[in-house]
Amino acid sequence: MMSDPVLSIRAASKTFGSRRALDAVSLDVSRGEMIALIGPSGSGKSTLLRSIDGLQTIDEGLKGEDGGVITAFGGPVQARGKVSDQVRKARVRIGFIAQQFNLVGRLSLFSNVALGSLGRIPFWRGVFGAWPAETKAATMAALHRVGVSDYAAQRANTLSGGQQQRGAIARALVQKAKIILADEPVASLDPVSARKVMEILRDLNKSDGLTVVVTLHQVDYALRYCDRVIALKAGL
Repeated sequence: MMSDPVLSIRAASKTFGSRRALDAVSLDVSRGEMIALIGPSGSGKSTLLRSIDGLQTIDEGLKGEDGGVITAFGGPVQARGKVSDQVRKARVRIGFIAQQFNLVGRLSLFSNVALGSLGRIPFWRGVFGAWPAETKAATMAALHRVGVSDYAAQRANTLSGGQQQRGAIARALVQKAKIILADEPVASLDPVSARKVMEILRDLNKSDGLTVVVTLHQVDYALRYCDRVIALKAGL
């Protein structure tokens, strides 16, 4: 057991029909760790990552009173099949990066990244693009940090996959995330872009102390960039 884990998962199980995606998985993640979850498609990697953010509910645990519980920053995310009503407190500090980027194609890269600030400013500012000066400065700084500031004014759907994924990482920086959950962030990218994305995540982990949990198919990337590698197979 690790002391003071920033993420804690206790006997998380999830069944879809007759298929068990997670089977009593337990895991602690320390602050500032970079962890890879590896395994084939259907092994439960993405289900576990989405469960940590409360995007996917887990079933009741299998190990008594402590089963089926996920906490982040010491607060509840979900327990025994129900997402906590306090989950938003965790989500504002967790950046979720998806394989398909989750950018709004018709919006500029700048606007997509600025959306990361919506947890701290009135929603109407995002609707009308009326970003405060602080958000504008933070957005450009984040775009520069990941190397795509030259594309700030371009529509997201005109950018390459690697550029869009770096934009998604920049959005997490504007969000001021303390944990980044990256679900197959390099699966759709060419090798050069994939290495760049992994290098950015590693730099944010080492230089900024962000906790990173990333799902990967590529064992070599997991071993090269991550502190700890956890293999999942059939939800175990």
